[in-house]
Amino acid sequence: MSNLRTISPTTARRLAITKQHLDAVRHEATTEGIYQAVRDLGCLQLDPLQTVARSHTLVVFSRVGPYNVVDLDKLIYHDRKLFEYWAHAASHVLTQDYPIHHLRMRTYAKTDDPWHIRIAEWINANKKLRDMILREIKRNGPISSRVLTEMGEAPKAWVSSGWTNDRNVSRMIDFLWMQGKIMVARREGLNKFWDLSERVLPEWTPREKLSEREIVTRAAQTSLKALGVGTEKQIGAHYISGRYPNLRERLNELERAGEIERLEIRDSHASAWKGTWYVHRSDIRLLEKLERGEFEGRTVLLSPFDNLVRDRARNIQFWDFDYKIEIYTPQAKRKYGYYVLPILSNDQLIGRIDPKMDRAQGVLNINAVHLEHNAPRDLKTARAVRDAIEELAEFLNATEIQYTKKIPDAWSRVLR
Repeated sequence: MSNLRTISPTTARRLAITKQHLDAVRHEATTEGIYQAVRDLGCLQLDPLQTVARSHTLVVFSRVGPYNVVDLDKLIYHDRKLFEYWAHAASHVLTQDYPIHHLRMRTYAKTDDPWHIRIAEWINANKKLRDMILREIKRNGPISSRVLTEMGEAPKAWVSSGWTNDRNVSRMIDFLWMQGKIMVARREGLNKFWDLSERVLPEWTPREKLSEREIVTRAAQTSLKALGVGTEKQIGAHYISGRYPNLRERLNELERAGEIERLEIRDSHASAWKGTWYVHRSDIRLLEKLERGEFEGRTVLLSPFDNLVRDRARNIQFWDFDYKIEIYTPQAKRKYGYYVLPILSNDQLIGRIDPKMDRAQGVLNINAVHLEHNAPRDLKTARAVRDAIEELAEFLNATEIQYTKKIPDAWSRVLR
């Protein structure tokens, strides 16, 4: 194993950042620039919270800077280069990747998994409701979720211990969506308008029916290229998380074909990082460039659901940054805040801010700024963070930024 390529943790971090388009080289804030960034990420996670802005819009902002959200909506609802489906969570995914997602569509509620069996039995017991929803969408679509939820009763109610209990129409809509029969044609705020999938997807959508093996082979490469470097576990937890059967076999095949290669990550004075690490061959030249020190970072704020930081264990390993979303943590037990944005500075995660946008007043409130133990305390870094906050305010069309007293003393001369 002595002939393995060896890279430093610094190079591993910088490769991950560069592949996530979070280095100093930004795409243009245009429809094409936005699409290029999203294409390399593979997906944009959706979340309904608008404490600052919708998460998927923040993820794009972190890559291209202030942009017109209309351009992102154009990609989704006009050009149809993206559509809503389930990646590692509910997300905007690439239409060009439709064959990868189609496997889940065609097998959903058709396997021997106990969850799928339960769904299939419930759908079958409520076939009349299912047919009514599909008939209404076919006749009048795109039709809003609000209109559909006023339709009909389910002979067999959906039972759960959570918020979905007895939400029969919305559950049926969700299941039809997961099966690929209907899709979101447009949105008005958080209200979805549903239509038949064949009327949402453009004619150029690739329709080949791929085998499970081919899908895992393709998705694993998408995942690895988005990560920069990764282990089998990290690859399997990214992009279409948890849907990589026989991943190790596929990785071995890719390695034998020369599409990926193993490497080790090691500090000069420390042992190698545990696990088998991979890099895609298309990233070797970039990796070598970074090894020569050719990297320029920037300071940028990240969504809580940003693709870079969604793996908590990886965050600790790469950046010694323990990031946990505290949205569902009781207020008294929160350590950092409700909707906290990590601060990426060059190749380190150095802190987090707790912001809230007051749209009525046009004010971006910064409730707190927290520094990591290794964060630089100099004024140059403080000014870079201030500039990143001001850029966020520009994106949000805020006319004022208000800071509270929860500002680190070292940065208080700048952040006020």
